[in-house]
Amino acid sequence: MNAKPIISKDELLKHWLGHRTLTRRTIEKFPEKELFEFTIGGMRTFADLIKELLSIAAPGLESMVTKEIKPYNHALPLTTKAQLLEQWDADTPRIIEYYGQLTEEQFAENFNLFGEYEFPIIHNILYFVDNEVHHRGQGFVYLRALGIEPPFFWERY
Repeated sequence: MNAKPIISKDELLKHWLGHRTLTRRTIEKFPEKELFEFTIGGMRTFADLIKELLSIAAPGLESMVTKEIKPYNHALPLTTKAQLLEQWDADTPRIIEYYGQLTEEQFAENFNLFGEYEFPIIHNILYFVDNEVHHRGQGFVYLRALGIEPPFFWERY
């Protein structure tokens, strides 16, 4: 019996891209100075959290497609909000491109992401989404502490 999956490959990508849209709107809400300097309780700045997301999603998918394992590098030379947003926007089509090159059969294959995380590809992709949601939540806390209303979390499209 061939049952329809709960979520299709295309639906998963749409879900992820919705989160990316919301994270981009979260970046936009930050004042420039606070984006790079504001922290709470020893957490990293939101700019540093975004650099982490930028250093794993598109490069990770590229690695899965090319089978070339490279370590991640969170120390991206992005020093302005405009640069972060520009890279965010440049990475979205890369994510779509590389994701589209993965077959559904490959989702079950183990892959050693960044030479450190040996899991099925689907688990790595879900990690990218989960990690983004987690860090965006930290950004929401920062915004509220700064007296700024974050975007509505349900408005992802």
